[in-house]
Parts: sequence; structure tokens; C-alpha cells
Amino acid sequence: MAEFTLPKNSRVTKGRHWPAAGGAKRVRRFKIYRWNPDDSENPRTDTYDVDMDSCGPMVLDALIKIKNEIDPTLTFRRSCREGICGSCAMNIAGGNTLACTKGIDDCGSGEVPIYPLPHMPVVKDLVPDLTHFYAQYASIRPWLRSQSVPPASRERLQSKADREKLDGLYECILCACCSTSCPSYWWNGERYLGPAILLQAHRWLVDSRDEDTGARLDDLEDPFKLYRCHTIMNCTRTCPKGLNPAKAIAEIKQLMMKRRGA
Repeated sequence: MAEFTLPKNSRVTKGRHWPAAGGAKRVRRFKIYRWNPDDSENPRTDTYDVDMDSCGPMVLDALIKIKNEIDPTLTFRRSCREGICGSCAMNIAGGNTLACTKGIDDCGSGEVPIYPLPHMPVVKDLVPDLTHFYAQYASIRPWLRSQSVPPASRERLQSKADREKLDGLYECILCACCSTSCPSYWWNGERYLGPAILLQAHRWLVDSRDEDTGARLDDLEDPFKLYRCHTIMNCTRTCPKGLNPAKAIAEIKQLMMKRRGA
């Protein structure tokens, strides 16, 4: 059996414990990944005891309480608090999800481990570097591409049936939970587009108003961009919006086969 050892400076160490204030009766402990690029310290996990009687029900509520009242150095992204923007995506209790929609009571018993999205470079603490992810999104040119002249007096219309084909696709918020839960993306992330981007690609392939289907399929005709998907289904299981990227990828493959006449 092969054995691997992490480089010394990447081993996660035990960090500081922050106890709850005296008198707290209902306490929940959060174990949070910490790393600061501005010092030479190893990553660590700090633990925070939070008084749940003065905290909201979501994991994001606990993080905001920790930052506001316990440790202002804790760094994380957040914005809408409504599961719409995807900013607060992170690994919570072993799964990728949104901190704003993940209930603390849904994290099981005991301490709640919180880490940044896996297999992404870390900017600081719970903030992943999504530069490559967004570059992959830009690579599919995610906008309506047409050759015909647009109607002079109205929008480009589509039937109700054609509009319904976009359901389960347009709702993607690009939180990266699915891609960062995909082993194929971990192994081939430089070349494999991953579940999130391929779901977005499918959204434009099935849009009846788009007139560049052939070029879009040409761009995906690559041993790595599309075909590294092995239908592991982690992407579908973890999507906080309940979408099915694996199904979208399978349908792109079907379009490829149909084009070849297979």
C-alpha cells in the first residue's frame, strides 16, 4: 500500500480554543479552518463555543456571531443570506453547501467542522480562490450567441415548452459546491470543466434562441473538457439548489452522439 505524507508546512495543527461566555446554557462548538498567508504559520483549526440562545439557526449566523463578538480576524465570504448569490459556499460537517441555508441543527451532534471548499487554493481562512473556476465559466462564452438579425420591434421569443427546457439549469448560482465535490475535477481540474460549468454549457445548448449549437459542441469535443465525468454523482448530491449537473452532462454527451449520427 502506498503511503503519502503532506509537506510539513501544509499539515493542519490544533489552534486556539475560544470558550463561551460564562452563564451560557446552550452551547455549540464550531471547529474552523484558519490560515493566514501573511504569516509563516501552518494551517490550524480553531474551536469556538457559541451560545445558541443568542445565535440564529443557520451556520452563517454562527460565523457572523463569531466574527462580530469573539474573533474579528475570522475571514469568510457572504452576501445575500438567501441562498441566491453562492458567496458563502464552504465545506460544513463533511459536505459542500451554503452556510446561509445550512441549519446548525442539521449538522448532527457534537462539534461542527467548517473548512473552505476542497481542492481549491485558499486565499485566507474559509475563502477559496475561484479565479480558475470563473475562467472556465468564461471559456464557454455564457451568453446568447446568434447569427440572425434580432427582431426590430420585439424580443427574441420562445415557446412555453422551450422555456421549460431551461428549468433545472438557469437556477445555478455558480457556488462551486458541485465542482469541488467531484473527484474527477480534483484530479483533472486544469482541463476538465467540471459539473457547474458543464451544467451552464447545457443551459445554452438547449436554449431555443441560441444559434451557435455547433460551435458550442465543437468547443466541448475534447477528451478532458467533457469526458472526464464518471457519473460519480457527488455533484448532484451536494447541490444546495437541488439541481442535477450529472444529468446535464449526460444530455450533452447525448447531443454529441446525435451529431455523430450514432
